[in-house]
Amino acid sequence: MENHRFAGPDETGEILFSVLIPAHNEEKYITKCLDSIAAALENCVGQVEVIVILNRCTDKTEEIARSYNCVIVHDDRKNLSQIRNTGAAAARGEIIVTIDADSRMTANMLSEIEWQLSGGKYIGGGTTGRFERMSLGIAVSALALLVPMAIKYGAISVGIFWCRKSDFDAIGGFNENMLMSEDADFARRLKTYGKRFGKKYGTLTKAYMITSCRKFDQAGDWFLVKHPKLILAYLKGTDHAHADQAYYENQGR
Repeated sequence: MENHRFAGPDETGEILFSVLIPAHNEEKYITKCLDSIAAALENCVGQVEVIVILNRCTDKTEEIARSYNCVIVHDDRKNLSQIRNTGAAAARGEIIVTIDADSRMTANMLSEIEWQLSGGKYIGGGTTGRFERMSLGIAVSALALLVPMAIKYGAISVGIFWCRKSDFDAIGGFNENMLMSEDADFARRLKTYGKRFGKKYGTLTKAYMITSCRKFDQAGDWFLVKHPKLILAYLKGTDHAHADQAYYENQGR
């Protein structure tokens, strides 16, 4: 993909989308993520900047991100909420979109988000998601996590989140007290905030996210089922040891 596809930090003009990507040693995955965003630009009429928040990277993640003309910021803290908020603080776009470095968006993602927000019905929302491969173990593991998460946080979508930056700022962005499940917490607060204005929390179905199975590849497809304490840590959200195990001492999101 050519560098000019993403708006650089020195360019002028209005930015419609700011796409935030936290990245901790993501050289194996981030190229596919960036390619998917570049493909989505073909269906989007507004200008897009991609902000990669580098977190303690020791590989070629920064080199790859710069080759796509991404905006680069740094945050070395072991807290995804803080990392994402650092990216949002640098954002110039009207609309914030979050995606993990090991995930990809479908080519209609940005146009669908623009369409849903322009209608005034939605405060923002998330997407449906698919794993790049599926097995019985992955399906059961996903349900073992998502069912209790849905009970605690409500029926919310996961993966890619989108809203206007003004609304992102109004709810204080991601909760920096959360080390895990910060995305579910963000979705719940955005949903609650939207109700004040008669707006709904939306889940995109025509556009979706594709995510890697690297954690299952590394630890086995039944990993979550075999480690119920990790599921409890997701529900708690503030467990430093399990957060390090899941993200910060391994490849992050």
